[in-house]
Amino acid sequence: MNFDLSEEQELYKAAVERFTQPVDTEWRRTLRALDGGYDPARWQGLAELGLIALAAPEAVGGMGGSSLDLVVIAEALGRGNSPDPWLENGVLPARILAEAGREEELESVISGERLAACALAERGQRFNLAAAHMKASGTGDDFTLTGEKTAVLGGARADLFIVSALLDGATTLFVVDADAEGCERRRYRIADGSMACELKLTRAAAIRLDCDDAALARIVDDARLLAAAEMLGLGQRLLDDTVAYVKEREQFGVAIGSFQALQHRLVDCYARIEQARSMLLRAAMGDRADHAAWCKAAAGAKAYVGIQADHVAREAVQMHGGMGVTDELSIGHAMKRVLVLNTLFGDADTALVDYAQAA
Repeated sequence: MNFDLSEEQELYKAAVERFTQPVDTEWRRTLRALDGGYDPARWQGLAELGLIALAAPEAVGGMGGSSLDLVVIAEALGRGNSPDPWLENGVLPARILAEAGREEELESVISGERLAACALAERGQRFNLAAAHMKASGTGDDFTLTGEKTAVLGGARADLFIVSALLDGATTLFVVDADAEGCERRRYRIADGSMACELKLTRAAAIRLDCDDAALARIVDDARLLAAAEMLGLGQRLLDDTVAYVKEREQFGVAIGSFQALQHRLVDCYARIEQARSMLLRAAMGDRADHAAWCKAAAGAKAYVGIQADHVAREAVQMHGGMGVTDELSIGHAMKRVLVLNTLFGDADTALVDYAQAA
């Protein structure tokens, strides 16, 4: 099997590498300190590269990127230790809006004009996507939503929300403008330094989306695969930075990288990353037409890559010492991003359960 990237994929990868290259820890801390934890101008720059448009089909104004195209981008963003919420505020809402045929909102999202956030989680629901407390009422094109959502990633700066709510006993998706009357949000910072929000809606006007449970499940499977790809890139970055560090850090007059115990642990990390890459590629190159197999592959990849990336992150911190968990070093930022991605749409245990059920 040929695992070489195509010419276009190499170009996507190079574009992401150029985009993330200027990001160092000091600049990253400055970025996170901004209102909302992110710079809208940088988001516009990411969109102008076509990285969000790749997630939407050509039929609705996107660029129709393949699963492997998106995996290449996600891994490159991870390896660059990117602070950009490309997956949660770009790919995910773009996929949902494209599925629902909402070209007007989709155009503003893929152009970077507006930032969208997905409000799917509720308290007490853990990783269950079924709405329980957010209620929708209305008919035709006139709907209002009342209830609360939690852990809305990127919600602090979002211009619009994609919200799941109960309508006639079924989970249904809606679009709510962030400036709509009855829309309140409480911002807070999460592990990777970005800002999420709690969303409270009180009879807020909403537009119903034509995206059923099966379509949402397919989109979530895609998001799981891309979360795994970004974690793989982060794991590679953690390993590269740690190898460079142990070659320079001296103890007892010699570089600690000369200690055999550390060499063995680094080799183990290298093997884990390569195995994770194989698992990811196997899933990305699978047959999307067979939904059960695709769901199984995406869940398996997310669980396996997440476990390996977490292990590499902990080893990196061990070898750097206590400063490894701080924001003074890039590995601290990378480790915290792994923590966030590991729980996106289910932690490793949840993904493994889904894998077993699909097997």
